[in-house]
Order: sequence, then C-alpha cells, then structure tokens
Amino acid sequence: MRNAYLTYAAKRLLQAVVVILLTYVFTFVVVSILPGDPITSILRDPQNGFTLEEIEQIIAAQGLDQPIHVQLWTSLSGFVTGDLGLSMRSSRPVATLIAEVLPSTLTLAASSLTVALTLALAIAYGTRFVPRRYGQGILRGFPSLFLSVPSFVIGLFLIHVFGFKFGLFMVIDPNSFWATFFAAVALGIPISAQIAEVLIANLDHEAGQDYAAVAQARGLRQSRLFFRHLLKPSSLPVVTVIALMVGEVLGNTLITETVFGRTGVGSLIQRAVVTQDLPVLQAIVSLAALVFVVINLIADLIYPLLDPRVNLLGSARRPVTTADDTPPQTVTA
Repeated sequence: MRNAYLTYAAKRLLQAVVVILLTYVFTFVVVSILPGDPITSILRDPQNGFTLEEIEQIIAAQGLDQPIHVQLWTSLSGFVTGDLGLSMRSSRPVATLIAEVLPSTLTLAASSLTVALTLALAIAYGTRFVPRRYGQGILRGFPSLFLSVPSFVIGLFLIHVFGFKFGLFMVIDPNSFWATFFAAVALGIPISAQIAEVLIANLDHEAGQDYAAVAQARGLRQSRLFFRHLLKPSSLPVVTVIALMVGEVLGNTLITETVFGRTGVGSLIQRAVVTQDLPVLQAIVSLAALVFVVINLIADLIYPLLDPRVNLLGSARRPVTTADDTPPQTVTA
C-alpha cells in the first residue's frame, strides 16, 4: 500500500509540474497578444518623462527587443527560479510588489474558507439532528439562499450594519480584526453554500447505510455518530468541491477587497490592467494558476488517506461513491 501510494503521489506531482509549465506558456502567449502597446502607453507617455535613452534601456532590461521565443524562455526561466521580472510602471521587482500585498489576500482567503467550512458543517449537522418542528427544513434551504446572494451585496450590508450602525470597525481601517472578520463572512457565506449542499447530500446517503442504523441501535450519541461515523465518508466529495472552488475563492477575494477597501492582490491586478503592466499581470495570473494546481494536487493526495478503498493503480483517478454500498469505482480526473 505504501509503495502504491508513493507511486501515485509521484505521478500526480509530475502531472502538476507539467500543467503549471503549460499554463505559464499559455498565459505568456495570451498576455503577449493582448491589444495595445505597453511601450507606447507607458514609456512613451509624455507625462512619465522618459527620455529616448531611458526608454531604450528599459526595453533592453525587459527583453522586449528580443524575439518572442527568447522572451518566453527568459520569462519561464525566471519564473522557475523565482525571478518575476521588473514592473514596467514602477521599475520595482514584481516579486516585491506581490509580497507586499499577498499577506492581506491570503489572510482574507484563509479566513473566508474557515468561515465557509464552519458554517457548512453547522448547517449539515443541523439538517441531521435538529427536529423538523424546530426548523430542519429551513436549514436545508440555507445553501440555496446563500448561493443566490452575491458576496459584494453581503459585504455592503455588513458594512452598513456593523460598520456604520454599530461601529464595530472603521471603514478607513480595513485591516483591523473586525473589518477582516466581516470581509471573511461576506466572502465565506456564498462559498459555504456549495460545500453544505454536497455535504448534506452525502450525509443523507451515509445515514441510510446499514452501519449507521446499527450505530443508532446501539445508542450512540448524535454528536459521536455524526463526527465519528458519518462525517469522514461524507467528506471525500467535499474535498473535491473545495479544490475546484479555489479559482472562485480567489476571484471573489478580489471583489471583496474592493468593497472593503483592502489593499491586496486585487488592487495590484487592477493597476496592472489599467496601466498594461504586463510583467505584473503575467506573474499574478501564473501564481493564481500555480495555487489552483497545487490545491488540486493536495486534494488528490488526501483522497487515499480519507478512504483506503480509493484505487491507486491509475495515475490520476478520483473516487466516485456509488448509490449502493459497493466499493467505489474510479474515473479519470
């Protein structure tokens, strides 16, 4: 089993590396063919005050006078070694610009995911053990409600109520604890909807199995039955959902940062798009793709640990729970 898992992990790691490199090449080509000339819009803009000699030096430093394949190789080599180039707007290292705003975005993304998981778990637990007369049906409707409300609408509501009405945080201090908390809530509520829907469906399936009926007949407490017997087999599809939602989380994080006035990767992307700062745009898009691939790699490596029945013979296979109690089949990811 150990050797099979190591082989499986090595193959998934190799696939992830190939996907990251191909994604970088694709992103470089797309960014390179975007309409507009960054040299004209930035360097030759009279307001920036660059002389012809300075423009030539910047073009040479950026490698923009080289053929496209040479630019691609130079850019890819720098990306692999951690050198993301220089910003065409500020002439500062792109890695430094990203490092200055990345902690704020990561804090918001991690906090929102924590809120989403906690909320989804609470809703799923309530749908199993809250009596119907006390609102079990209402709890089952929460995911649909959360999914129908955009995160920026929730954010504006939270700012109005808890920022202006109750004064728990100042709008001019978006990095305070309460400002970060409510930004995470605004981002986490729509995310929790999809997690809760998948978790509730799988909990309903697992609760109908024979082992759950036997556990209930033996008089196990509801909390013990939920966390020890039902939650683990139901969490496997949740891992898949979370891994696939990484892109949505990153996208909504940029919107939430704008609503709450936070300085993060979102504001950096906005400036890069407006000013056609291609090195910054290329680096952020590539890093976002890197995060997405790495999260999905981690999810693939977690599957066999959550369920030993997962088939490790294939190089990239994900478990699919069948409607009956037969061992799970595998499908190519």
